[in-house]
Amino acid sequence: MKITVVGAAGMVGSRVVSEAASRGHDVLAVFRKAAPADLPPGVTAVEGDANDPDHMSGLFHGADAAVAATRPAPGSEDGVTTTTTALLDAAGAAGARILVVGGAAPLQVPGHPGLLVLDSPEYVPEAVRTIAAASLAQLQACRSHPADWVYVSPPALLEPGRRTGKYRRGTTTLITSDDGASRISAEDLAVAVVDELENPREDKHFTVGC
Repeated sequence: MKITVVGAAGMVGSRVVSEAASRGHDVLAVFRKAAPADLPPGVTAVEGDANDPDHMSGLFHGADAAVAATRPAPGSEDGVTTTTTALLDAAGAAGARILVVGGAAPLQVPGHPGLLVLDSPEYVPEAVRTIAAASLAQLQACRSHPADWVYVSPPALLEPGRRTGKYRRGTTTLITSDDGASRISAEDLAVAVVDELENPREDKHFTVGC
């Protein structure tokens, strides 16, 4: 497959690049600035502005799939929907399927139908509520867009770790362990992302957890 990854320098994007390349895919890694020198074999690096749909549609042209793994800088959370919409516009113009890596906020809390993770202090402390709310707006932007998209919500805790190659997959309810924890490594999230690209399912919104 030909896969374009936007946000290739980030925690998730960099791991999606590595995971896809390790499976033999042809990866175009899009960086906001100069790319690192130690990219995996089979990866081509380019500079690109995620907010420029005309430029991004050119980078998406000919791709079997695109991954939007951008994340706003602190204080710029209100730009999430603008960036996401620009990438959706670009994917639509190029005829590419796009997977948007979002947040856990739009998921429902297990055992509490109708209660969103966004509104649960257990999972979203006040300090991160702004970025969490941005992910809810991001999903709403996807739902109102005609592009061929799929949205993945990570669990409540996402951080670098070990690649096990194992994960559980759900749809719109947060996945938790027996002790109530909700987590996955960025490496295993990348596994789930590339699995979805290789074998798309019907879910427009899904989540994963360990």
